Amino acid sequence: MYNPTIWQDHVVDPDTQQVIQQGTPMSAGNFNNMEKGILDDYVTGELLAIAAKQLQVLTNVESQDVTLTNTLAYPFNNSKTTVSLATARITADYTIDVELLSHTGEVGDIEISDKLLNGFKIAFTGSATSVKVRLRVKGGL
Repeated sequence: MYNPTIWQDHVVDPDTQQVIQQGTPMSAGNFNNMEKGILDDYVTGELLAIAAKQLQVLTNVESQDVTLTNTLAYPFNNSKTTVSLATARITADYTIDVELLSHTGEVGDIEISDKLLNGFKIAFTGSATSVKVRLRVKGGL
Protein backbone atom coordinates (compact mmCIF):
# COMPACT_ATOMS: atom_id res chain seq x y z
CA MET A 1 0.00 0.00 0.00
CA TYR A 2 1.20 3.47 -0.86
CA ASN A 3 2.40 5.59 2.08
CA PRO A 4 2.14 9.26 0.99
CA THR A 5 4.91 11.70 1.78
CA ILE A 6 3.67 14.93 3.36
CA TRP A 7 5.67 17.56 1.51
CA GLN A 8 6.54 20.82 3.24
CA ASP A 9 8.00 23.96 1.69
CA HIS A 10 11.38 25.16 2.82
CA VAL A 11 10.66 28.62 4.29
CA VAL A 12 13.38 31.16 5.07
CA ASP A 13 12.88 34.61 6.62
CA PRO A 14 13.94 37.01 3.86
CA ASP A 15 15.43 39.53 6.29
CA THR A 16 17.35 37.28 8.70
CA GLN A 17 17.83 34.25 6.41
CA GLN A 18 16.72 32.16 9.38
CA VAL A 19 14.98 28.87 8.48
CA ILE A 20 11.36 29.13 9.62
CA GLN A 21 10.33 25.75 8.32
CA GLN A 22 12.60 22.94 7.19
CA GLY A 23 11.35 21.63 3.86
CA THR A 24 10.91 17.99 2.99
CA PRO A 25 14.18 16.66 1.58
CA MET A 26 14.27 15.97 -2.16
CA SER A 27 15.81 12.55 -1.77
CA ALA A 28 15.88 9.27 -3.64
CA GLY A 29 13.77 7.74 -0.86
CA ASN A 30 11.00 10.32 -1.25
CA PHE A 31 11.07 10.26 -5.05
CA ASN A 32 11.13 6.45 -5.14
CA ASN A 33 8.13 6.45 -2.81
CA MET A 34 6.26 8.53 -5.42
CA GLU A 35 7.38 6.19 -8.19
CA LYS A 36 6.07 3.21 -6.21
CA GLY A 37 2.73 4.96 -5.72
CA ILE A 38 2.47 5.75 -9.44
CA LEU A 39 3.33 2.16 -10.35
CA ASP A 40 0.80 0.78 -7.84
CA ASP A 41 -1.85 3.08 -9.34
CA TYR A 42 -1.00 1.95 -12.87
CA VAL A 43 -1.12 -1.77 -11.97
CA THR A 44 -4.45 -1.29 -10.17
CA GLY A 45 -5.87 0.46 -13.24
CA GLU A 46 -4.74 -2.35 -15.52
CA LEU A 47 -6.26 -4.99 -13.23
CA LEU A 48 -9.54 -3.08 -13.13
CA ALA A 49 -9.54 -2.89 -16.94
CA ILE A 50 -9.05 -6.67 -17.15
CA ALA A 51 -11.82 -7.26 -14.62
CA ALA A 52 -14.15 -4.92 -16.52
CA LYS A 53 -13.47 -6.80 -19.78
CA GLN A 54 -14.16 -10.14 -18.08
CA LEU A 55 -17.40 -8.78 -16.64
CA GLN A 56 -18.41 -7.52 -20.07
CA VAL A 57 -17.76 -10.97 -21.56
CA LEU A 58 -19.85 -12.64 -18.85
CA THR A 59 -22.76 -10.24 -19.22
CA ASN A 60 -22.68 -10.01 -23.02
CA VAL A 61 -25.13 -12.76 -23.97
CA GLU A 62 -26.36 -13.36 -27.49
CA SER A 63 -29.79 -14.98 -27.52
CA GLN A 64 -31.80 -16.45 -30.38
CA ASP A 65 -34.62 -18.92 -30.92
CA VAL A 66 -34.06 -21.75 -33.40
CA THR A 67 -36.48 -24.34 -34.74
CA LEU A 68 -35.00 -27.71 -35.68
CA THR A 69 -36.92 -30.01 -37.99
CA ASN A 70 -36.61 -33.70 -38.77
CA THR A 71 -38.24 -35.20 -41.85
CA LEU A 72 -36.91 -38.73 -41.47
CA ALA A 73 -38.47 -41.70 -39.64
CA TYR A 74 -36.81 -42.93 -36.45
CA PRO A 75 -34.01 -44.02 -35.97
CA PHE A 76 -32.87 -41.61 -38.67
CA ASN A 77 -32.66 -37.88 -38.06
CA ASN A 78 -31.75 -34.91 -40.25
CA SER A 79 -32.27 -32.14 -37.71
CA LYS A 80 -28.69 -30.80 -37.76
CA THR A 81 -28.87 -27.05 -38.39
CA THR A 82 -26.21 -24.37 -38.70
CA VAL A 83 -26.61 -21.40 -36.36
CA SER A 84 -24.86 -18.16 -37.29
CA LEU A 85 -23.71 -15.84 -34.53
CA ALA A 86 -24.57 -12.15 -34.82
CA THR A 87 -21.21 -11.28 -33.26
CA ALA A 88 -18.18 -13.25 -34.42
CA ARG A 89 -16.06 -14.51 -31.53
CA ILE A 90 -12.32 -14.14 -31.00
CA THR A 91 -12.10 -17.71 -29.74
CA ALA A 92 -14.34 -20.77 -30.02
CA ASP A 93 -14.16 -21.09 -26.23
CA TYR A 94 -17.75 -19.93 -25.70
CA THR A 95 -20.64 -21.64 -23.97
CA ILE A 96 -24.09 -22.31 -25.34
CA ASP A 97 -27.02 -22.70 -22.96
CA VAL A 98 -30.02 -24.44 -24.53
CA GLU A 99 -33.59 -24.01 -23.28
CA LEU A 100 -36.27 -26.28 -24.75
CA LEU A 101 -39.29 -24.14 -25.71
CA SER A 102 -41.52 -26.61 -27.53
CA HIS A 103 -41.40 -29.92 -29.36
CA THR A 104 -43.48 -32.34 -31.38
CA GLY A 105 -42.41 -35.86 -30.42
CA GLU A 106 -39.46 -37.20 -28.45
CA VAL A 107 -36.49 -34.82 -28.39
CA GLY A 108 -33.73 -37.06 -27.08
CA ASP A 109 -30.45 -35.18 -26.50
CA ILE A 110 -29.50 -31.78 -27.86
CA GLU A 111 -26.05 -31.85 -29.44
CA ILE A 112 -23.80 -28.90 -30.24
CA SER A 113 -20.99 -29.50 -32.73
CA ASP A 114 -18.60 -27.81 -35.16
CA LYS A 115 -18.09 -24.67 -33.07
CA LEU A 116 -16.44 -21.92 -35.13
CA LEU A 117 -15.86 -18.22 -34.50
CA ASN A 118 -19.00 -17.22 -36.38
CA GLY A 119 -21.36 -20.12 -35.62
CA PHE A 120 -21.95 -23.75 -34.75
CA LYS A 121 -24.27 -26.67 -35.51
CA ILE A 122 -27.09 -27.97 -33.35
CA ALA A 123 -29.20 -31.13 -33.60
CA PHE A 124 -31.42 -33.37 -31.52
CA THR A 125 -31.19 -37.16 -31.38
CA GLY A 126 -34.84 -38.16 -30.87
CA SER A 127 -37.74 -38.89 -33.20
CA ALA A 128 -39.46 -35.49 -32.94
CA THR A 129 -40.47 -33.74 -36.13
CA SER A 130 -39.97 -30.24 -34.71
CA VAL A 131 -38.05 -28.84 -31.75
CA LYS A 132 -37.86 -25.16 -30.82
CA VAL A 133 -35.01 -24.04 -28.55
CA ARG A 134 -33.71 -20.78 -27.15
CA LEU A 135 -29.93 -20.48 -27.38
CA ARG A 136 -27.85 -18.21 -25.15
CA VAL A 137 -24.23 -17.81 -26.24
CA LYS A 138 -21.74 -16.46 -23.70
CA GLY A 139 -18.01 -15.80 -23.92
CA GLY A 140 -15.46 -16.12 -26.67
CA LEU A 141 -15.11 -12.34 -27.05
